[in-house]
Amino acid sequence: MPVIVKRWYQLISLCFTSLLLAACGQAQLPSGLVYCSEGNPESFNPQLVTSGTTIDATSHQIYSRLVNYSQAKGDIIPGLATQWIMSEDGLSYQFTLREHVSFHKTRHFSPSRDFNADDVLFSFNRIIDPLHPYHLVSRTGYPFFQSIGFAELIESIEKVNDYQVIFHLTRKDASFLSNLATDFAVILSAEYGYQLLSQGRPEDIDYYAVGTGPFQLSQYVKNEYIRFKKHPVYWGPTVELDQLVFDITPRSTARIAKLITGDCSVSALPKAGELAVLAQHPDVVVDAKPGLNVSFWAFNTQKPPLDDVRVRRALAHAIDKRNILDAVYNDTAVEATGVLPPASWAYSQNLSPNEYNPQKAIELLNEAGVNNLAINVWAMPVARIYNPSALKTAELIQADLARVGVKLNIISYDWSVFTQKLSASNYDSVLIGWNADNSDPDNFFTPLLSCAALASNNNRSRWCQKDFEHLLTQAQSVTSQPERKAFYQSAEAIISDQVPMVTLAHAKKVVLKKNNITAMQIRPYGGISFAKAIQISEEVE
Repeated sequence: MPVIVKRWYQLISLCFTSLLLAACGQAQLPSGLVYCSEGNPESFNPQLVTSGTTIDATSHQIYSRLVNYSQAKGDIIPGLATQWIMSEDGLSYQFTLREHVSFHKTRHFSPSRDFNADDVLFSFNRIIDPLHPYHLVSRTGYPFFQSIGFAELIESIEKVNDYQVIFHLTRKDASFLSNLATDFAVILSAEYGYQLLSQGRPEDIDYYAVGTGPFQLSQYVKNEYIRFKKHPVYWGPTVELDQLVFDITPRSTARIAKLITGDCSVSALPKAGELAVLAQHPDVVVDAKPGLNVSFWAFNTQKPPLDDVRVRRALAHAIDKRNILDAVYNDTAVEATGVLPPASWAYSQNLSPNEYNPQKAIELLNEAGVNNLAINVWAMPVARIYNPSALKTAELIQADLARVGVKLNIISYDWSVFTQKLSASNYDSVLIGWNADNSDPDNFFTPLLSCAALASNNNRSRWCQKDFEHLLTQAQSVTSQPERKAFYQSAEAIISDQVPMVTLAHAKKVVLKKNNITAMQIRPYGGISFAKAIQISEEVE
């Protein structure tokens, strides 16, 4: 057994409650769960990032949102808002807020009041108002909100009374409620924020996090673990787990080893080729659901010769996506013909993607007058739901391009360095992807390829196209699903023609868990949630 695995096995088996912030020797152990996660969060405030690792560790554990998205019903359901009314002209939404909702009490903060309208204004004005005292505290900006043009959409947020607020919009937007249901639209404590401001420590709001979610942050040790404990007065359904630990384990093989030995009860992001090992362990369940995600190879369309659509089409024709699906995904994904996955209600079955045709690739490169082309690809160093191995994908693309006379250099960095360097946008191309937060098609298009997303550095293709942008605006301005579907399918056709990216695959969302973990639903979109998880205790002699 590897040393690190053995150490954790001893730590949990010999003194499980010590790991979970309790003392050994108690007659009744507190209920707890250890989740093997793949990396460190960049922050403890999901407003500031788009990384899945951070979302998993924060959004559904620490925080709540005004509204949520129902997987079962496929619509928007109450969260911290119990009801809402849209004006006839579609330009304002009035929310009635839930009463008697408590923020976390931590060693850094003791709330003197319940959640109210001031917290809603604080949370969203921080994002949209450059004069808000917390607006510039974020060094990363607010990438998701900037990518959807949220500040331009919101004219103002009005407090009617302590439990009613009105969002006034500058234009109609059919995706507005869906965006409030995303993992990024969390509610912070205004009281905590102003306390930290008076103490000269405003940045602590994003690290020593306080929310109204089912768990509160207890301790974080980088590269080792995150510890949470149950919020004792959580407003939502009863939380069965007293303790929750994220065991930070970057290597997939180590996560699987910990799951098998019992060091973890749930594990993230297995590599497809490793799943066969688990067939020998009947106490491990492979929970797989179709995911609302897409992996893609994005071209920096502002860099020659990638600014030439003929070159981009040539590179797309050179790629054998079926080979990538077989070698990287091992039957856990379907080929992407566009940005939207087949599970989306706006999915187009009539797209004509740039099919695998090496000879066509050579002809297009010759037509563009490009010879001896050498480009770089940045490959994520970590596994993601949409791509379990970007490095392996890059190697397969490298071999395909070599056959048409193109040299591909593969570059990778540590994840934190990788994300920082991406913001500088000095890459030729990047292998990355997107995991949607709800089923609205706009959640794929606007955050990834809009002009606003270009300004926020979330548009990895560095692409801004007028006709495409017009289609997105039209799709947002109507509520009829058939009309919106037509606009989004036209947008897909532009992407297929202009090739700012090569979409590769839509992967299943796979989570591994022990068979004594129940009532834990795997959502096809967004981050993982442990609020409803139950761990059935095993008898101990």
